[in-house]
Amino acid sequence: GEGEGEGEGEGEGEGEGVAARCTDSVDGVVDCDYATVVIDAGFLNSRDVHYAIPAGTPPAAGWPTVIFFQGSLFSAELSFHGETGDAFGQQHLARTVKALLDAGFAVLAPEVLGEGVTAWQTNVPPASFLWEGSSDDSLMLALFAEIDDEDDGVFGHLDGDRLYATGISSGGFMTSRMALSYPGRFNALAIHSGGFAQCSAVCLLPSTLPDDHPPTLFAHGSADVIVTPGVMQMYRDALRDDDVEVSTVLGATEGHEWLAAAVTTIPAWFTSH
Repeated sequence: GEGEGEGEGEGEGEGEGVAARCTDSVDGVVDCDYATVVIDAGFLNSRDVHYAIPAGTPPAAGWPTVIFFQGSLFSAELSFHGETGDAFGQQHLARTVKALLDAGFAVLAPEVLGEGVTAWQTNVPPASFLWEGSSDDSLMLALFAEIDDEDDGVFGHLDGDRLYATGISSGGFMTSRMALSYPGRFNALAIHSGGFAQCSAVCLLPSTLPDDHPPTLFAHGSADVIVTPGVMQMYRDALRDDDVEVSTVLGATEGHEWLAAAVTTIPAWFTSH
């Protein structure tokens, strides 16, 4: 990694080891302090990673850590702030980040190539089928190296044995990628408004899914027309048929947006695993 917390965003991030202090005001403005570091993941592949660390002293093994993958065309930096009426349930997303931090999870939010103007490569050919060596794969390997650093990487004292991932839309597909390409790394996943890692224009599941697929929570709006619930359901049902622990949260009227119910269900899911 390069850099020592060179961005502070809307909060008061002060670099490595920043203590998260989230606020949720009476008028519905949610703000979490965060910092930004630059991760060098190879040639022309430097990425901003925004992060927040719980307040207080970390456990002896380090903070359990959630990697959050934002959807396409939006910066991951937005996940630390939300207001009433924000599009795509942004306020609920910020409240979920707050709830994770309050529950003692560090939150890392890496950027896609182009700082939010593209999508994760997991469902974009050829990387969708030739993942190893892609720039997003290189990013993940660089992140793991920082998380696993025995001398504490740029994010501070994190526990590489307690990793979790969540994300929305393109970030939901990227969350699935964690199961497909990094076996044994993640304790649990929460896929929001997404589906299987290799879905692109057509979503077909392979004949076999990973044997050690982490327990997975699916959150989805029933009225989603961008990633329809059926895309999620075929994946969930296949995991269930393989005896993978799954859970589903469906928004009765919501579309392609972060659900209010996810504010409590995602932190609870990760805490239980």
